[in-house]
Amino acid sequence: MSRTVIHGGLVITASDEIHADVLIEGGRIVALAAHASGAAESWSADRRIDATGKYVIPGGVDAHTHMEMPFGGTYAADTFETGTRAAAWGGTTTIVDFAIQSVGHAVREGLDAWYAKADGKCAIDYAFHMILSDVNESTLKEMDLLVSEGVTSFKLFMAYPGVFYSNDGQILRAMQRASHNGGLIMMHAENGIAIDVLVEQALAEGRTDPRYHGDVRKVALEAEATHRAIQLARVAGSPLYVVHVSADEAVAEVAAARHKGLPVFGETCPQYLFLSTDNLAEPDFEGAKYVCSTPLRPREHQEALWRGLRNNELQVVSTDHCPFCFSGQKEMGRGDFSKIPNGMPGVENRMDLLHQAVVDGHISRRRWIEIACASPARMFGLYPKKGTIAPGADADVVIYDPAAEQTISAETHHMNVDYSAYEGRRITGQVETVLSRGEVVIDERKFTGRPGHGSYTPRATCQYLD
Repeated sequence: MSRTVIHGGLVITASDEIHADVLIEGGRIVALAAHASGAAESWSADRRIDATGKYVIPGGVDAHTHMEMPFGGTYAADTFETGTRAAAWGGTTTIVDFAIQSVGHAVREGLDAWYAKADGKCAIDYAFHMILSDVNESTLKEMDLLVSEGVTSFKLFMAYPGVFYSNDGQILRAMQRASHNGGLIMMHAENGIAIDVLVEQALAEGRTDPRYHGDVRKVALEAEATHRAIQLARVAGSPLYVVHVSADEAVAEVAAARHKGLPVFGETCPQYLFLSTDNLAEPDFEGAKYVCSTPLRPREHQEALWRGLRNNELQVVSTDHCPFCFSGQKEMGRGDFSKIPNGMPGVENRMDLLHQAVVDGHISRRRWIEIACASPARMFGLYPKKGTIAPGADADVVIYDPAAEQTISAETHHMNVDYSAYEGRRITGQVETVLSRGEVVIDERKFTGRPGHGSYTPRATCQYLD
């Protein structure tokens, strides 16, 4: 078994910052020792990595990605191979992607299709959530089976009528089932029925540009759906995880539920923290690059999101990585914003953008690691195998240079998409070396990984409910 020693760095986890050396053997972390103890000098190793002046942090856990996802007559541009390679470049060592049940088909059929897409392709470890598009008696029974197999979270949609939409009765039934089998219900909370009316009216009035995508998906309709999802979960006695919270009123709904002691959790994404409706309004159809749902909001919503992250009203930052190229994909919506594929690239940028948030004073270093690594791992039953640096954990470790400066650009990123949502943004901090289960996959800014190294990881149930 190969042994690696990482020495000289500042180890940062969600709970601690310690000047410590790390011993890795057989893909696991086996020991930490304070620099001053001199223990690292006595450790024999096949490889020594000097992390002097650098951070040694857990690999990121991105709990919301959509590789190869079908949407609106096309597919997300990143495959499991390209997407997980880009994730590794960005310091993420585990993704949880979404398998999709198609209407009229068994849940198992959808899950098996995603197993097949990912098998042998991933550069880093991966797991699956299950999107339920057709809640019925047989679906509910299949939920129990999936939980027993380590697929322990189920996403439902209050949006996209005719595609993924579930009505309140279906949502209640799924939540009731989850309250018995230990599953976690994830909710896309937007009132899709009302939104469709507003879309139809906007198009009829000639309001066809990308910025109207943001106008019709009202803050009030996100807040209303968030409130309704919380009340349904309360009736069902079920936990609830609200995905991609984008607006102050929705944060307030999640916070109010948590103040009542309800098992309600919230996620936001870098695009809501760093971008705004100003981007959706960019001229010459450039705004299409920023079309995602929930949509980007006016800049004044950002402070509520940052405050929610500091106060633990929101627990997780994931990317909702669902990239579509501008050329040939986003362009499908020229003249009709409702035909623009919804989604943005970001799996490679999350860890760096959140480090920039540390530099800017929005969050602490430990909170960075908590919302990007430890909390998603706990939320989705991967902790402490993932999300921390401790004896027994998988050796998913990132050597991070907090002083390096970089400019984000499509010219240099590794996602399979022809634009960057953060083009030209200068940030401080950069991933230098990445280990996935002890194997170096990024070596001083060179990719040394391979498709098939990443392994499928079954999950326990949500560890905030134990």
